[in-house]
Amino acid sequence: MILTVTPNPSLDRTYEVPALERGGVIRADGERMDPGGKGVNVSRAVAAAGRRTLAVLPLGGAPGALVADLLDAQGIEVAPVPVAGATRSNIALAEADGVLTKINAPGPELSAAEQELLLDTVRSHSRAADWIACCGSLPRGLAPSWYADLVTRAHAVGARIALDTSGRALLEALRARPDVVKPNAGELAEAVGRPLATVGDALKAAEELRALGARAVLASLGADGQLLVADAGAWFGSARVPAVRSNVGAGDASLAGFLIAGGTGPEALASAVAHGAAAVRLPGSVMPAPADLDPAAVTVTADIPLDRELTEPVP
Repeated sequence: MILTVTPNPSLDRTYEVPALERGGVIRADGERMDPGGKGVNVSRAVAAAGRRTLAVLPLGGAPGALVADLLDAQGIEVAPVPVAGATRSNIALAEADGVLTKINAPGPELSAAEQELLLDTVRSHSRAADWIACCGSLPRGLAPSWYADLVTRAHAVGARIALDTSGRALLEALRARPDVVKPNAGELAEAVGRPLATVGDALKAAEELRALGARAVLASLGADGQLLVADAGAWFGSARVPAVRSNVGAGDASLAGFLIAGGTGPEALASAVAHGAAAVRLPGSVMPAPADLDPAAVTVTADIPLDRELTEPVP
C-alpha cells in the first residue's frame, strides 16, 4: 500500500482553451474537475495502476466534501482530517499549443490542533504502508520544519518516505534523511542556489542534495527526462513524446510510477519516465492507466549525457 500525504489539497478545475486573451471572453473547448494536490495525484495514479493507496489530507467546507466524493468515485481510500477552513479551489487554463496557466489559491490556515491531528493520522496508518509519499506545498500555519517532523516520525515506525516539496520545506526536511526526494529542475536549482544549464549541472545539484541528507534524488527535467541519483549509482531516463496535451500532474504520475516499481534502481526510473510521458499526453490532470503507458519509448542509461543542454534551462 502506498500512503500519500497532501497537507494542502485542492479542487482543480481545468479548462481547455484555444488561446489566452487578456481582458477578453474565452470560450472553453473542454473542462474537467478533479481532486487536486500533488499527493492526491500520486494516489490517483497508483489507483489507476490497480494498486492500493490511502490518501491522508485535511478537508474542509463544500470543496473538501467534493474532493472526498471525487476520490471515492475513483476507488481511492481517504483518511480525512477535518479542518475549519475550506479546501482551496484552483484553476488551470490549458491552451491548444500546450502552454498551461495555473491560478492556485492559498488554502486554509491549519490550527495547532489540526496540524497535530494530521501528523497523528499519518502515524496511525504508517505501519501498513510500503511507501509514504509526502507531497506539495505547506498550508498556512505549518512551519517549514513540518515535513522534517513527519519524516522523523515515519522513520521511527520503519516507513520509507518519498518527499516532493520545495523551498525551505525541502531543505529543512533533508536533515531528517528522506528516502527519496523528487524535485523538478526549478526546485533543484532553487535548493542549490544556482542556475542549471545542462544535465551535468542537474546531476551535480542532485549529488549536493544527497550530501545534505537525501538518500536518493529523483529529478524531473521536463522534456529532457529524469535523473535518479542514489547509493547504487546514477541513471538518466527519457522517452519519446509526440505531442503534449497537458503537463498538469505529470511529475506526480512519475513519482507514482517510481514507487509502484519499488522505488529503487533503474527499473523504477523507467517506470517513472513511462508514467510521466503518458501523463502529458492526457487532458487536464488525468492520471495514466497501464494501457496508456509505452515502455518501448523509454530509454534508461547509466551513461549520463553530462553536456546535454536542457531544453528549458533554469536561470
